Amino acid sequence: MARTIQSLERAAAVLRLLAGGERRLGLSEIASALDLAKGTAHGLIRTLQQEGFVEQDPATGRYQLGAELLRLGNSYLDVHELRARALVWTDDLARSSGESVYLGVLHQQGVLIVHHVFRPDDSRQVLEVGAMQPLHSTALGKVLAAYDPVALSEALEGERQAFTERTVTGEAEFEVALEVVRSRGWAADVEETWDGLASVAAPIFDRRRMPVGAVGVTGAVERVCEGDELRPLLVAAVRDTARAVSRDLGARRF
Repeated sequence: MARTIQSLERAAAVLRLLAGGERRLGLSEIASALDLAKGTAHGLIRTLQQEGFVEQDPATGRYQLGAELLRLGNSYLDVHELRARALVWTDDLARSSGESVYLGVLHQQGVLIVHHVFRPDDSRQVLEVGAMQPLHSTALGKVLAAYDPVALSEALEGERQAFTERTVTGEAEFEVALEVVRSRGWAADVEETWDGLASVAAPIFDRRRMPVGAVGVTGAVERVCEGDELRPLLVAAVRDTARAVSRDLGARRF
């Protein structure tokens, strides 16, 4: 039988313990529950904290699971399942909107495009599955940053490059923009990333109400917008698609 690594077993035990209840636990409680020396428990927790798997409440000193586990949970959901659930809905959205549809997930410091439905016309188009988009300027990215704390951290800590004169790069302005996204439930990108193009995107949630991706439409400004605003019917269609995929993933509340 293969030998196991004791420190990894103990770290896993700490995570299971913190996942087992709703309240935060102190160092002594963790050490006692796992029958560990206090110094050993502290070393494990400190390492897990440095990696983002455990967070400490600054007010009480107690510990809870960290946001990095959200990233792992999203990966476990399986991007292929997310894509499979979204296939019919994204095809319908492309047909009804007449525009390109993208499905994106958080990957490192950007948005990974995992599904792309071409605009339903005879124009020459390039498949963008596997392409990366920025978090801070695209509609897909802003949706993820608004609802996913890991994506928010990546967006705030990373470089916010100015792609056009409309790109929001300041931290305070960016956080205000995300508040707008949360308040209305969708994000816009009107020439913030590419001149002449506009996008609208909405979040996709799983059965735990965790954000697992975003779906959006991108097209020429003159088709996607009415004046300075996104077309309301297009916004509604994108939100309906996001809700439909979320329901297929087990989400019940929106």
